[in-house]
This record gives sequence, C-alpha cells and structure tokens, in this order.
Amino acid sequence: MTPVRQVDVLVVGAGPAGLAAAARLATAGAGRVEVLERETRPGGVPRHCAHGGFGTWTRPLTGPRYAHLLAEAAERAGAVIRTRTTVLDWEVAAAFGANVLLTVGPDGPEALGARAVVLATGARERPRAARLVPGTRPAGVYTTGELQQAVHLFGQRIGTRAVVVGARDVSYAAARTVRTAGAEVVALVTEHPRARTSPARARSARLVQGIPLLTGTTVTELLGHGRLSGVRVRHRDGRTTVLPCDTVVFTGDFVPDHELARRGALDLDPGTRGPAVHTALHTSRPGVFAAGNLLHAVEPAGTAAREGARAAAAVLGHLGGAPWPRPGIPVTVETPLRWITPNRLTPNRPDPNRSGPGRRHPAAPPPPHLLRIDAPLPRPVLYVHQDGRLLHRARLGPRTAQPHHTLTLGVSWHGRVDPEGGEVRVSAG
Repeated sequence: MTPVRQVDVLVVGAGPAGLAAAARLATAGAGRVEVLERETRPGGVPRHCAHGGFGTWTRPLTGPRYAHLLAEAAERAGAVIRTRTTVLDWEVAAAFGANVLLTVGPDGPEALGARAVVLATGARERPRAARLVPGTRPAGVYTTGELQQAVHLFGQRIGTRAVVVGARDVSYAAARTVRTAGAEVVALVTEHPRARTSPARARSARLVQGIPLLTGTTVTELLGHGRLSGVRVRHRDGRTTVLPCDTVVFTGDFVPDHELARRGALDLDPGTRGPAVHTALHTSRPGVFAAGNLLHAVEPAGTAAREGARAAAAVLGHLGGAPWPRPGIPVTVETPLRWITPNRLTPNRPDPNRSGPGRRHPAAPPPPHLLRIDAPLPRPVLYVHQDGRLLHRARLGPRTAQPHHTLTLGVSWHGRVDPEGGEVRVSAG
C-alpha cells in the first residue's frame, strides 16, 4: 500500500471556488490546507479571460488580475498551492479515518489523506466530438477555453476566418477573442430563434462590429483535410449552406467536471449533473464538500468564489465535530426549469428545548437556491410543493425570465418541509 501523507484539508481545483475556500480555511486556522491544481498556474478559467467583468462594481478587474489576487490571498493566508498535480482516484484507507486521494505530480505519485476534502473541479465545455458533429478531423477546431488559452496565454495564431457556434455571453466573448487575434468572425451560428445574450450586446456585435447572427441554424458537418476549410450548416427551412472558414469555435454547452466525484461514488443530481449537495454544500460522502461550477455549469466567477467561502465555513464546522447530515430530501424541478442547487434538504425536527424565552439564537439562514430554465418564461412564478402540499409561492418579477439568466428562490419555506415526507418539487408558471 502506498504511504499516506496526512493533511487537514485538501481542496481539489484552484479556480475561484477552490482558492476562496482555501483562503478562508487557512485564515481560520484549519491546519494544513493544500490546494491541488492540474494546470501550471492557479486561477482557473479567469486566467485566460483577458476581458473585464470580474471583481466588484467598485473595483472592476480583468480575469487574469482577479485570478492573481485570489491565488495571492490563499497563499498569504497560509494555504499551499501545488500546481501540475492531478488527482487520479480515491483509495479506501479506513486505518487513517480519512478520505484518501491518489495524485501524481512533478515528484511522482502520492497518496494524500485529509480530514476534509473540498471538490472545486469546475466545469468544461463539451467539444465537437461530444456534440456529435460529423466530418473530418482537421486543425482549427476549438472550444472557448482552448481558444482563449491559445490567444491570451500562448500568443498563438488561430487562422483568418472563424465561425463561432453559439450566441450566448460566452460566444460573444469568444468572438471578441477571435478579433483580438486578428481574425474575422464569419458568423455566430445558433439553433435558437434569437441570441441568448443581452439585446445591447447582440445589437453591438451585429451593427458596430458587423458580425452576422444566423439563428435557427445548426452546424451539421466540418469540412477540410489537414486544415478546416468550412462548415456545412442547415437552416430552419431545411436549406444547407457551406460557410468557408479555417477556424470554428464551439461555445457554451457546459457540463460539470464531475469525474472525480463519480469515481468517489458521490450522489449526482440528475438536473445539474454535479454532486448533490445540502444547503451547506455537504455531499453524500462524509468529509467531502463541493462548490463552484462543479455544482452548476456555469455561473460567474464571483458566485463560485462565494460558494467556496460557504464550503469553507461548513468544513470548519465539520472539523469542529459537527455531525454529518442525513441523506436528506431531494429537491427536484419540473419543466421548463432545468436544475436547482442546492438540491438536498435535511429539515430540523421540532425541538421543545428551543422554545420559550431561553431559546438559543438561530443559525444564519442559508443562501437562496439557484435555478435555470430551458425556455423564456413571462412573468415567472415559482411554486414549491411536497406530497401535493403547497409550501411556497414566489413571483419573481414582471419581466420575462431568460434561459441564460439565473433565478433565485428564497429559503423561507424550509421550515415547512416535512422531515418524513417525500421529495420537494419546484415548478414554474
């Protein structure tokens, strides 16, 4: 058996969630906190997002600057960040009373045991193969992340004419990266009837930058040998067209990077496809927490960082002896809702000792649930039911909710959940 080196907390992933968790844990004196990152530098996706939009309204930052500050804060607090280190699997080591991870890095393989593990492995875009786009296998095919790394981290040339597949915020960011690299954006192509970004952004791209938007259009084939020569697309009326280009960028369609969670036999939520978590981000495996875009593909870096800090607070409670929650009651959604997180609840049973003037101070309420929808929803109203009983009704506002925007659901109804009841279902109308 491989010798096991013991630490107090292992954080897997040095993106915003992992770094925020590590900084808070180290600051709070959680013991030895190590962050494992397979890339050569910490910071996650913001490292190669050269545009702004990070930080706060009062202190706006570019992605690389934001990533640098997060890593600097974690190291200054005392966390150890180990890059070029990949976590391969889990090992059963009951003698250590801990979760043990098998890793490999510059110094070779190592087994690391920890009293608590925070999974912050993020999300990834599905590449061309996973989207089942047929054709040859030429050079010039990217995802957004591959494109941004090539241009912003390595200064590589990408071609001269690019088609961007998708019309979400990330698609427009990819188009900007293409233009930064000196290439022309032939078109943005989306199967949806309209762009899934703000009207102002879509209008600016079309009118100011001269980028065509092809809606109701699907990429059906990649063409070219050696180097991409074009993409065949099918329009909503059935017509097919070839768009000549030497570069194509597949954007969006994010999925949680959940391989390590799956290998650790953690329960996965069917909606998010990430680990199922309680409101304090506990998973189904004792001692293991999850945070960031591993739970919801994808939310902004600031949301991921806040979840990392929340996970750290729960880790501190666990290290202090707090009991691990029961499996809990699933929280599920109905169409057109796509997913909800957190998606497990462990309601408190009534405690007669907590009534009267001498009751203990209640704990701070958990943060709201995050939800996404699959289709535009005019003047949305959310309904929460358990076993046919209405627990909560919330009107979210007079505007139409869009699939690319996150909805929030408050937690005031948690106290009305029956601990012995069935799953909680959230619907929209």
